Order: sequence, then C-alpha cells, then structure tokens
Amino acid sequence: MQLIRSLIFNIFLYVGLITIFILAIPTLVLPSKFTIFFGRLSAKYIVLILRIILNTKVIFHGTENLKKVDSYFVASAHQSMFETFALQIPLDGPIFILKKELLNIPIFGWYLKKIKSISIDRNKISKENLNFYEKIKLSYKNSNRPIIIFPQATRLKPDDRSDFKKGASRIYEILKLKCQPVAINSGIVWPKSGPLVPNKTITISILKPINSDLNSKEFLISLQRNIYKELDDLN
Repeated sequence: MQLIRSLIFNIFLYVGLITIFILAIPTLVLPSKFTIFFGRLSAKYIVLILRIILNTKVIFHGTENLKKVDSYFVASAHQSMFETFALQIPLDGPIFILKKELLNIPIFGWYLKKIKSISIDRNKISKENLNFYEKIKLSYKNSNRPIIIFPQATRLKPDDRSDFKKGASRIYEILKLKCQPVAINSGIVWPKSGPLVPNKTITISILKPINSDLNSKEFLISLQRNIYKELDDLN
C-alpha cells in the first residue's frame, strides 16, 4: 500500500509541476516577480498533495523569527527535494545556491536562471567557481532577496549528523548579515531514495537568527549545533 501511495504521489507531483511550469513559460520574459509567484504556487501544490495523498501535514514553526531581522541569509538542513520548493512559501523570493547540474534540466532550469539562482560546479576548479562568493555578494546587493544555502551540501538521512561545510561560514563573512537557521525533517517522509512514507508530519522550523558579529568558526559551530538540536527534537 505504501508503494502504491508513493507511486500515485509521484504521478501527481510530476504531472502537476510540469503543468505549472508550462503555464509559467510567459513569465520568462516578464519581471522575475511573476516567475517567483509560480515557484510559490508549485510549493503550495506539493504541500496540498502531501496532505491529500500521503496524509502528511506540513507545519511552519517559528515564522515570527523572520520578522525579527530586516536583512539575513538562510542556512537550511537538507534531507529531500521538498525544501527546495517549500522554503518559497515563508520566504520572499529567495535566491537558491545550488549545484550546476540543476540548471541543465529542461524548463525547470530556465526558471532557476530566471530567479537568479547561483550555481556551483562542485567537481571542478573553474573561473566561475572562483567568482562564486563574489556572485553571492552581488546577487544580494542587487536584489535584497534572501540567499539560501544548504550547509550540508547534499541531501542527508534524518539521523545523519555530518559536519557542515565551511562554505556557509564564508558566506556569513562576506555578507556580514544575520543568519536565519532552518531545520526541516522532510527525510522522514520523503527520503533521498525509496518510497515516500505516509501519515507523518513535516516540520519546517525557523529558528532564532544568529547575529552577524561572530567569527566564522564560532558561527559554524553555533549553526550546526542549533539545527541538529532542533532536528533531534523533531525526530
């Protein structure tokens, strides 16, 4: 039964997303706010079918913390593809930092470029990668939209407590902004591989922001500790 529900969910997921992406094609020549609207619509669609097909609730906890800071960047736990959509609901047009391969996906990659996503080729040392942090700084300066990074660098299992990558602390140093940590336990429902698990609750927990006055080592320790502590509590 779990496999059948997972299959039905995936059918609705991809058919629905493809439909939304096709409807959004005209936004590619319009201001990016229209593309961002369809991105948020796709996120709400996923939340809806999770509820209907998998009997899975999605809870946003701590959204009041977003009101405590005017300027910030986001560092989020990463367990599934869910958060790459869902974080568009509470955040105002976020700019994602992502692996370069995603930009090559037909149609989907066009939208990622349109909303100014920042890519990095993790397998190469290139001129583009050398300018990576400068691109992040300029993107924030030119748009004033929140930057999102996944400091674990890849999707991890819910109980994996691997150390965060140092790139997050480098961004913290460059932007000189408060960091908004986010803990998401999406892997208990939507694992990196295998069928989806019904009858659970996904919690997007927006934690208290980390001030911009720490050194990079202190920041990374604090970020990792806060997110993993929250994930332990959620699990």
